[in-house]
Amino acid sequence: MKHNQRRNFVKKTMMAASAGMVLPHISLGKEKDNKADKNKIVGHGNFQYKVNKEWGIQDPAKVPINDCHEMVMDDSGRLILTVSGEHNANILIYDKSGKVLSSWGDSFPGAHGLTIAGEGSDQFLLITDPEVHKVFKTTLDGKIIQTFSAPKEFEGYQDANLFKPTETAVAPNGDLYIADGYGENYITQYNSKGEFIRYFGGKGITDETFDCCHGITVDLRNPNTPTLLITSRGKQEFKRFTMDGKYIETVKLPGCSICRPVIHGENIYFAVIVTKDWWKYDGMVAVLDKNNKVVSLPGGSEPNYKNGILESPMYDGSTFLNPHDVCIDNDENIYVPQWFSGKTYPIKLTKV
Repeated sequence: MKHNQRRNFVKKTMMAASAGMVLPHISLGKEKDNKADKNKIVGHGNFQYKVNKEWGIQDPAKVPINDCHEMVMDDSGRLILTVSGEHNANILIYDKSGKVLSSWGDSFPGAHGLTIAGEGSDQFLLITDPEVHKVFKTTLDGKIIQTFSAPKEFEGYQDANLFKPTETAVAPNGDLYIADGYGENYITQYNSKGEFIRYFGGKGITDETFDCCHGITVDLRNPNTPTLLITSRGKQEFKRFTMDGKYIETVKLPGCSICRPVIHGENIYFAVIVTKDWWKYDGMVAVLDKNNKVVSLPGGSEPNYKNGILESPMYDGSTFLNPHDVCIDNDENIYVPQWFSGKTYPIKLTKV
């Protein structure tokens, strides 16, 4: 969903609620105490998980949230979450038990994409905020090191407000890639000093262009030939590019509106934020093997291919409320932040 469409979705939902229309059940910070739900197993094959909807729950009076977006894990095992909103901290720091250790940031009201790079004490974050049209490079405790706005090196941005970045990725050599998923759909590449290198992509339906380049990551599974995986969410696919922006291939995933690919081991994981209808709570998690075949859909129907094409999956109707990202820990557990889910805190899927 493009940025302005998301705004309209929220606005219409609020109007529907005030008009007395029945909306899907949601809870503000705490799920219903349901024994069956606590013991629910989701997923398929070697990727099955026990659902824990209580993992991240906090006291909303002490740790208020709005929409949760993305999560990463630092070298010490802390889980870092972006949360949009003007009246809450935009960054929450969890431990693996689900306790919030600290929070910071009130300068990122549209806090969206979150990338971590570097090692040890040199780790840093990249936070995208399409609301303020910027990308922020920060320390792990919130000091802003560098800020990126609409690039001036090419003519794609006559108005700086057209720049609405959703995600970033960092190459092994330190190059930074910014995906403008809610804006003009360009990918802009900078070196480690923040100096412009090139751009590619843009809005369109060709192999080289995107319909909402919502997510981007560097695929290092072949260490000799790293590549970029970039979402084209409106087309329910992701595309592979060389590190200098040359198109390689498209992986089509019918019925799956992909947020961002996340690499763990030899697998690709991502949140499917919606399958059919933005007006109904929806979504699941997808796990792909090294050949880009879906092998598990936690929160959805068993993956099935017909004539080599994935059949559109079905939401199970209860596990997720618009999942937006996945973070995988060293035990292969998955943490799932959710967008527009009634202010719910992240869910944990424990590997079984």
